[in-house]
Amino acid sequence: MAFNEALSSYAADVAVVILNWNGRRWLEQFLPSVLAHADGAAIVVADNASSDDSVAWLRAQYPQVRLLLHPENLGFCEGYNHALRQLPEFRYYVLLNSDVDVTPGWLRPLRELLEAQPQIAAVQPKILAHAHRQEFEYAGAGGGYLDRLAYPFCRGRLFDTLETDHGQYNDVRPVAWASGACMLVRASAWHALDGLEPAFFAHMEEIDLCWRLWNAGHEVWYHGGSTVFHVGGGTLHKSNPRKTYLNFRNGLALLYKNTAPAELPGAFISRVLLDWVAAAQFLAKGATADARAVAQAHWHFWQKLGYWRQRRRLAQPHFRAAQRPGVYNGSLVWAYFVRGWKTFDALPPAQKRQ
Repeated sequence: MAFNEALSSYAADVAVVILNWNGRRWLEQFLPSVLAHADGAAIVVADNASSDDSVAWLRAQYPQVRLLLHPENLGFCEGYNHALRQLPEFRYYVLLNSDVDVTPGWLRPLRELLEAQPQIAAVQPKILAHAHRQEFEYAGAGGGYLDRLAYPFCRGRLFDTLETDHGQYNDVRPVAWASGACMLVRASAWHALDGLEPAFFAHMEEIDLCWRLWNAGHEVWYHGGSTVFHVGGGTLHKSNPRKTYLNFRNGLALLYKNTAPAELPGAFISRVLLDWVAAAQFLAKGATADARAVAQAHWHFWQKLGYWRQRRRLAQPHFRAAQRPGVYNGSLVWAYFVRGWKTFDALPPAQKRQ
């Protein structure tokens, strides 16, 4: 009995926090597995002023789940920031999307890694696709990378090309960023950096957080010994122009905030030019809403340039691309679309800082 009690309370210092907005169907489908494999962690649902019956259903079906109610839809970033400020008693937080199916023992390797290596502030598991369970999932896959222009990609996913999982990323290693779909983060590091960038609202916020963690002297890792399955696009599908807007605006801000001073001018100019090439391609394909979203993203970035300058000072960027783990010291756009390199292993090893 004593052994079983110790096992069931193994992760009692962990809060698994699920941000919900009109997502009863996801909670109904995936919350039971989260509860079944919690290892004693507290399960918290932070509700972003849902207009469906999520809250009433949770209260009736799962009274053991701690419920935090936001007065309005704060978005992903401020939704988590607001929620985690109310959970100061925990040493670790898991940011877990509501459309993630966890597996038995998924939490233990992540927590053990942070316990053993205090310099690590965040870690993600292997993330596979829920619909195609041998295929890596778009948001996180086998650990997050960046190219020198801050285009994000993953081991197991370059742009829209997804690899099949053959155990090739079952390792444990530092990466540039961990996925916000499922990330265990050290509470002290989270609060020291004031959590996620509020102006991002959603998308790329975890990449920005992880880059700031590296700049602050922490490390970010991937653990292939833990696996979860992610539906993806549960709140905002990748084909939605709103997502196009957020990705382009936040991508520009991500680069501006965090790139080392010596590398910023060249990288920023190149990124702006490539964004407008993307806008032209949207127009050529008849995707006028997406092209308009790119233009709006740039307009709104320049409107808030004073704010982004202030945030850059707080981020204290200093590592060059060649000094940061998880960086491909080249152009992913060139490698993928011009050279035809479609998988992570196809990228030249000498250019990958691992």
